[in-house]
Amino acid sequence: MLLELRVENLLLIERAELDLVPGLNVVTGETGAGKTVLAHALDLLLGAKPRTGIVRPGAPEAWVEGVFSIPEGLPAEIAERLPADAEELVLARKVTAEGRSRAFVGGRSATAADLREVGAVLLAFHGQHEARRLLSPAAQLGLLDGFCEAQKAGHLDRRDAHASAHAAERDARRRLDELREAAGARERELDLLRFELQEIDEVDPAVEEQEELMAARERLRHVEALRGAAFVASQAVGSDDGGAGAGLAAGEGALDAVAGVDPELDVLAARMSSLRIEADDLAAELARHLERLDADPAELERIEERLQAISRLERKHGGSVAAVLDHAEHCRHRLAELEDVEGATAAAQADMAEAAARREKLAGQLTKTRAKAAPALAKAVVERLANLAMPAARLEVRLEAREPGPTGADHCEFILAPNPGVPAAPVRDAASGGELSRVMLALLAVAGSGTEATQVFDEIDAGVGGQTGRAVGEQLRTLGQDGQVLCITHLPQIAALADRHFAIEKDTDREPARTVVRRLDDPEVVGELVRMLGGEDGDEGARRHAEELRSAA
Repeated sequence: MLLELRVENLLLIERAELDLVPGLNVVTGETGAGKTVLAHALDLLLGAKPRTGIVRPGAPEAWVEGVFSIPEGLPAEIAERLPADAEELVLARKVTAEGRSRAFVGGRSATAADLREVGAVLLAFHGQHEARRLLSPAAQLGLLDGFCEAQKAGHLDRRDAHASAHAAERDARRRLDELREAAGARERELDLLRFELQEIDEVDPAVEEQEELMAARERLRHVEALRGAAFVASQAVGSDDGGAGAGLAAGEGALDAVAGVDPELDVLAARMSSLRIEADDLAAELARHLERLDADPAELERIEERLQAISRLERKHGGSVAAVLDHAEHCRHRLAELEDVEGATAAAQADMAEAAARREKLAGQLTKTRAKAAPALAKAVVERLANLAMPAARLEVRLEAREPGPTGADHCEFILAPNPGVPAAPVRDAASGGELSRVMLALLAVAGSGTEATQVFDEIDAGVGGQTGRAVGEQLRTLGQDGQVLCITHLPQIAALADRHFAIEKDTDREPARTVVRRLDDPEVVGELVRMLGGEDGDEGARRHAEELRSAA
């Protein structure tokens, strides 16, 4: 249920706050006062694209904010954003003067798609154009399914299960088509896969090997410099030819000659001995390393060829050894798949047959339930139409078989004969504008009840008046008894039935002009009804009529 609607700087509205109640809420005002601005504000909360130039002149941005009670059917991903003890959900939309917009759900940034998803649960918008959409065959099937659910719980679950089975059958059929289509090119692909896999297997690259080969190549490329450095270093620390080792040995001998006389000097003598031993060991290691540094042109050539082979594979298959190995694994998997194409085809056929059998069974159940409910829906709508000044109307809910789709194998069409002697035809062709509004209202009352969404009607009363207008108002009020209805209307017969009444007035004394939205108390309601009846302030006849309309409510 919509608890509050706040609008700032949207076209003519500088600021408006509507606190709504359960039941029937109406919005009235002179033509051009700005009632459609409220309709567009609700459109923005439903994720609609902002119209050009909707920000009030001189304002940096426009805001629309709706405070809702939290419904049971709130999408899980939206519910997870709310605190566990949250009792209200706030949707908001900001539009800048430059045309950029931002959406908010529960105080957190969101997308327009998020607003559309959650808005579908919170608001149901109806108008003359919406009536045309609602009366399309697809929408009519949805209304019939809603009525079926009310008559027999579980129908919508079966429809969802049918949609899943239909998707599974479609996916299996697509997979089967791909396998059959690939059969002609199978041998060519097999040859290519085998060639690429053989090429990779012959090289048999590894990430660690590539790093080791590159290091070995660097050593071989600089072997002479390395040998020279090792030789000079070994001579510098060795004990021969005046190396550091010879000096350390002489020092060690001198200190050994006086060992035991000076304890402190004995400690230093031990360190001297350690240095001499380390120098001899280092010289020996350098000499051995020098022996291993062999300039082998053949080995360098082998390493270069190996690295070139790995590099060729990298260029062909992704730029790294890891990518080459991934490609090889893909080749093996695809080879196994193609070599077992018969098995894959049989599996796809089995999957398609199983999904088709499940879909056909569920489609049969859906058709049976719909066929049983169709006459009951037609009867209930006709009874409602009798109360909407269409006592002779006749309606048939016609079901015909069609190509299976996600919603089943049924085509639904509402066939209407609005008046005696008029040939029956699809509702969209048989009903006038005013009749279409009443048919939509009757359908919503019969098949669209039970929803928690606020039902919004934007001038649905166009084309009706008099007692018919009163009947439309009664149906709107009845619809509001199970939830909440917000109606933008020109008819005093409807406005008189409101549980809460808001009036929109344009103030042209300011520049730019602005629209003001006021909640009316009972005396003000009568005055607004007088205006809607075409009376002036002192028109006693219009006032009596307005009071009679109000008291009859």
